[in-house]
Amino acid sequence: MFTVNLRFGRFLRSTVIGALLALPVLAPAETWRVALIGDTPYSAFERAELPKMLEAIADSGSELMIHVGDIKHGKDRCDDTLFADRRALFDASRIPFVFVPGDNEWSDCERLSNGGYAPLERLGALRRLFWAQPESLGRQRLPLQRQSAAYPEHARFRVGPVLFATLNIPGGNNNWGLLETPSREFSERNPQVLAWVRATFQVARQEKLAGVAFAMQANPGFKHFAQGFPHSGYRELLELLRMETQNFSGQVLVIHGDTHQSRVDHPLRDAAGKPLANFTRIETHGYPFMGWTQLLIRLDGPSLFHSEAHPWPPRERP
Repeated sequence: MFTVNLRFGRFLRSTVIGALLALPVLAPAETWRVALIGDTPYSAFERAELPKMLEAIADSGSELMIHVGDIKHGKDRCDDTLFADRRALFDASRIPFVFVPGDNEWSDCERLSNGGYAPLERLGALRRLFWAQPESLGRQRLPLQRQSAAYPEHARFRVGPVLFATLNIPGGNNNWGLLETPSREFSERNPQVLAWVRATFQVARQEKLAGVAFAMQANPGFKHFAQGFPHSGYRELLELLRMETQNFSGQVLVIHGDTHQSRVDHPLRDAAGKPLANFTRIETHGYPFMGWTQLLIRLDGPSLFHSEAHPWPPRERP
């Protein structure tokens, strides 16, 4: 078993090359800590502050960090030099760093202000730079299970009793496009996303895990979905999440960014409009409000998932 540090090595079990390691024996009140960030750095100030925040996160006892995408401002260029800067920044993390792609670094890169890049070319560059190996970024590496060579950004790993999966679901309606019919890229990627979600729930059921967590960039429009007006690019995902959540005995968490509103709630509803009690959404901080969220996983209470918001820079106590 790969060990990233003494505590992390004891409690984390990763999926590796097609099989999950056995669930460890857990103390009743054990707690796991995962740091969540997204939509940063967007400005020169955030770029200067982010290394300090990453150090504070490592000092907090978090055993893993997840960035849910948008690693630059939407108006900035998608150049290789910026990608390399972010790779070096994330690799400097003292704890394993898992990066999920956002629209600002690939699907929106055709904007003239972004350099007029072909979005798929930029996604290919990200895949080569960030997800070429079956492991996380960071000075300590976490083994990851990749969905395939074609979609290496879809990863899976396990933290205690929870199976995590990353999904390439960008903001801007999931790269559906401007027409009534979806773009070719969406039509090819979305079935892979849905298959990864189904497979993750299947593994969680087989292993009798307490929870499943998905990390992605887009806010998929839970409110509009509940009102019967789903966004075309997210409709199938939300229908699948609703069905799987209703048929899962544990708890389900979706972590996303995109709309830059730090919050925790239960926005997924059944067909009758009743909130699904075993479904939780955490949205990360986002520009211009910098910060991070600590996810705590506990087995000693009615709720598996807990969270603590940490604005940055830290507010001075009176």
